[in-house]
Amino acid sequence: MRLFGDDFETPETAPAAPNAGASRIAGDPDETFAVVVERSARRKRTVGAQMVGDVLRITVPSWMSRAEEDHWVDVMSGRFRRKMSTDRIDLHERMLALSRRHDLPRPREIKWSDDMQSRWGSCTPGTGVIRISSRLAKFPDWVIDYVIVHELAHLEVGDHSDAFWKIAHRYPRAERAIGYLIAKSSGDDAH
Repeated sequence: MRLFGDDFETPETAPAAPNAGASRIAGDPDETFAVVVERSARRKRTVGAQMVGDVLRITVPSWMSRAEEDHWVDVMSGRFRRKMSTDRIDLHERMLALSRRHDLPRPREIKWSDDMQSRWGSCTPGTGVIRISSRLAKFPDWVIDYVIVHELAHLEVGDHSDAFWKIAHRYPRAERAIGYLIAKSSGDDAH
């Protein structure tokens, strides 16, 4: 179903090529993000895409055919899906590098978790298992690195005492990452 202004249209009633400034919602309802396509008279040759919250905004030139637009929706959606995917990050390799760089212990296992809705990560020091929320995959790498360092620090200190924070702040972008996560926790990503 396409969205033009405030009216929903079926494929049979939709115009062949929307006017400049028109937009539509595209994509699969099971996607992790919605897609909004906007046509722009100012955009002459290139296609732009930007993630705004949980919406991928794709801007195409107004002259582009519906078939070309659909092609670019598929291309850009695929790029952003890959960027947001846990497959792009080898957690074990990342953990090893961070452990060496910041002189932190290594867990027995580190893995992505799809069912963590209220925390970004967890560590069970007794078993040496660290779980990282797969919701983090769409965040910048430096934020993911901080969460890994945070959980590695729990292998040394199980609580959030001053001793723990001294270890966790070995990561140079700790304060910035904490601010980023706080902002995300109070926004659309809060659960």
